[in-house]
Amino acid sequence: MTLLIVGGSGFLGAELVRQAVAAGHRTAATYATGRPPGSTPAVAWHALDLRDPGRAEAVVAEVAPRAVVNASSGGADWAVTAEGPVRLARAAAACGSRLVHVSSDAVFSGASGLPYDESCPPDPLTPYGAAKAAAETGVRLVHPGAVVARTSLIIGDGQSGQSGQSGHERVVHELAAGTRTGALFTDDVRCPVHVTDLAAALLELASGDATGMHHLGGAEALSRHELGVLIARRDGLDHSRLPTGLRADSSIPGALDVRLDSRATQRGLSTRLRGAHQFLSSGA
Repeated sequence: MTLLIVGGSGFLGAELVRQAVAAGHRTAATYATGRPPGSTPAVAWHALDLRDPGRAEAVVAEVAPRAVVNASSGGADWAVTAEGPVRLARAAAACGSRLVHVSSDAVFSGASGLPYDESCPPDPLTPYGAAKAAAETGVRLVHPGAVVARTSLIIGDGQSGQSGQSGHERVVHELAAGTRTGALFTDDVRCPVHVTDLAAALLELASGDATGMHHLGGAEALSRHELGVLIARRDGLDHSRLPTGLRADSSIPGALDVRLDSRATQRGLSTRLRGAHQFLSSGA
């Protein structure tokens, strides 16, 4: 199978590329700026700025992939995060390619107080969440057969291992070292997922015939501080140095308790989405 990984130079994208190559897929990947991140002949790298109206169409036409996985990240930049995926979806549909678009639990406000399953409508609180929600609608409109896969905090293997270190892990390391100010909120709850589990699930969705909305959160809900303590323990850091706080008392916008209910998606996958206590325990 020929795969195109959009955002292949990012944290999740790099793991998708690694697993795709290991599985024997003909793999192409994109990067937004600078030079290609790798020189291995197993991966064909293409420059792609999702703000360029014609570039997505050109790259998809050149690669002619069986499936496209969009793991790009543009933060709150509307042109990249909201409009770019729609351009990509239009290009994939024109080429007859499957599309798996990675979305986020940031599309939810947490106001319901209940776990969010795939049927729940978005009600974002932040510009990033609004851009992600807009992309979901646009992608499904122009490519009705696409998969939209919402996920949560993505965690890696710290300072070692092929999956590297995520932004969340860097924050924990810097807070523990005293090189960063801030706090890990005790009232901010998510369902963290390991990057290797997430990438495997996305590739499984890309190679199958699934369509529509899917949730790919980890099997366990915990606060950012609880997650930080687990990361610190795994990496041999002093977790008592991690400052705590309440998002509700801060000026930082965002949802509080957003738990993705991924059970319906999990039933259709052979990939197991582990909980944080499992993948962050010693020897996991």
